[in-house]
Amino acid sequence: MKRIVYKEDNIDLKFIKKILDENGIIIYPTDTVYGVGASLKSLEGIEKIYKAKERAFNSPLIALLSKVEYVEKVAIVDEEKKEIVVKLAEKFWPGALTIILNKRNSVPDIMVSGGQTVGVRIPALKLAQYIIESVGGVLPTTSANISGESTPRSYEELNEIFKERVDIIIDGGKSPLGVESTIIDLTKDVPKILREGAIKKEAIEKLIGKI
Repeated sequence: MKRIVYKEDNIDLKFIKKILDENGIIIYPTDTVYGVGASLKSLEGIEKIYKAKERAFNSPLIALLSKVEYVEKVAIVDEEKKEIVVKLAEKFWPGALTIILNKRNSVPDIMVSGGQTVGVRIPALKLAQYIIESVGGVLPTTSANISGESTPRSYEELNEIFKERVDIIIDGGKSPLGVESTIIDLTKDVPKILREGAIKKEAIEKLIGKI
């Protein structure tokens, strides 16, 4: 099909859902950087993301959510970690914090490289939230770039070759932060920062203690 480009003030959410339900993939802006996403129910769509990025299947995607209640759709919040998850969510969501949790069976193996965990995040950009909500509140996503290249922080920075490999592109201008999210793993006994991004380790430690 012909690639469709929407401006942020003129998007068709029903059509976007239709295309993603039919195994399409979408480039869209988030608060951090531009992402590429596919339907959680579409193994073919998720596979298209890896092919578009020229990326090995051993690099997992994360689940971007439109609302905090959707965490339970894809992840298991262990009772002993629930207090930490709640604190982090209340302080940093919507925002640039990805939390790694044990996954539910609803998350396909291809999305998480056959692993047992999944990263979840709520972007602090209304446009992204609307798109994610339109497809059921969960959108498997990764950065919208060919592996090894710079992560795009604006529509103008998107790789022209990469743009040809997707079905829909949302031109949302420049991402507000332009910095990737911080990733914290809560699946082990002690929380661990896997990547320090927009949210600093010190801010997290101030909330949940030394990690």
